[in-house]
Amino acid sequence: MPHTPGGLAAFNACDREDAEKELLSCCASRAFAGAVAAGRPYPDLDRLADAAGRAVQELSWAEVLEALGAHPRIGECPDGASREAAWSRREQACVEDGLRAALAEGNRAYEDRFGHVYLICATGLTGAEMLRRLRERLGHDDETERRTVREELAEITRLRVAKLLEGGR
Repeated sequence: MPHTPGGLAAFNACDREDAEKELLSCCASRAFAGAVAAGRPYPDLDRLADAAGRAVQELSWAEVLEALGAHPRIGECPDGASREAAWSRREQACVEDGLRAALAEGNRAYEDRFGHVYLICATGLTGAEMLRRLRERLGHDDETERRTVREELAEITRLRVAKLLEGGR
């Protein structure tokens, strides 16, 4: 699928397999990619982003965990040339070196508590804000935290769908 300013038209016109492949860079759940690709054509980015957000909210917990598997820990910069790695590096660019040790400690505590990576939509947040929220979320019960993870994943996915259509790398 070509990444051009007319990205929505190209996305709507490409075959389903290509659409799903592109969507997996926004949210690494096969169920998500299939659901959003099946909803084409979308009249505008807002409708596509809304569909993406709804699709994330409808994922089973196992499908959410599949998506979480593609997300690096907060404070760790992923290597590689993939679109997802580049997006993660930019999304976490504000993590100050002085907070990396505290975030690493918080990540370990979070993973011990909940069994998966701490996920937060890092766009626009400082490292200190991400650390504060991590510490707050350690006090959540499992149900509250699962709901929070879905909300964060949906927001990340909406932002990445927009980047996808803009041809963002």
